[in-house]
Amino acid sequence: MLKIGLTGGIGSGKSTIARVFETLGIPVYYADDAAKRLMNEDPELKAAIIRQFGPEAYVDGKLNRSWLGARVFGNETDVKFLNSLIHPATIRDATRWMSSLKTPYAIKEAALIFESGGEKELDCVIGVYAPLETRIQRVISRDHTDRASILKRIAAQMPEEEKMKRCDFIIRNDDTESVIQQVLSLHQQLLQRSAHNNAHG
Repeated sequence: MLKIGLTGGIGSGKSTIARVFETLGIPVYYADDAAKRLMNEDPELKAAIIRQFGPEAYVDGKLNRSWLGARVFGNETDVKFLNSLIHPATIRDATRWMSSLKTPYAIKEAALIFESGGEKELDCVIGVYAPLETRIQRVISRDHTDRASILKRIAAQMPEEEKMKRCDFIIRNDDTESVIQQVLSLHQQLLQRSAHNNAHG
């Protein structure tokens, strides 16, 4: 089975693309949702978070999200450290999940595939591209937030050009061509590649 990454900057529409793949019967692992779940369920990860940030990080065994958010907000070192705990746990969990599947391929949807080193566990990565202005407008209408805070979040991510350069395939989500057609075409390519791999062991 092929392990495929799906990534893109904030507002690129990667979750929407992931849902199109799901309609084709392809399982999708959503790294953000998994990270939230693992911070509550993974004993190793919980212990590491408590060690670093203190027992206040959990209340009745559940992550005290607002407290931890306020604690690390604006502190780059703390954010990096928290990510260095979460990323390996998510990569382990995704690898375990994918190994239990029997589909021709499965997708891991994550914003920080390259930043976390997650691409090492994947056969190839699909990038979702959208122009900066389109992304900003999408996030403003989705999160009801202001332009300045979106630009700050974008600046904290790997530059879009760099990210797309590292991807094996690119889906353009900028209204220039049908996203569904691009996904269908890619789906066929990945099915063929998976069948070829199976035939050649």
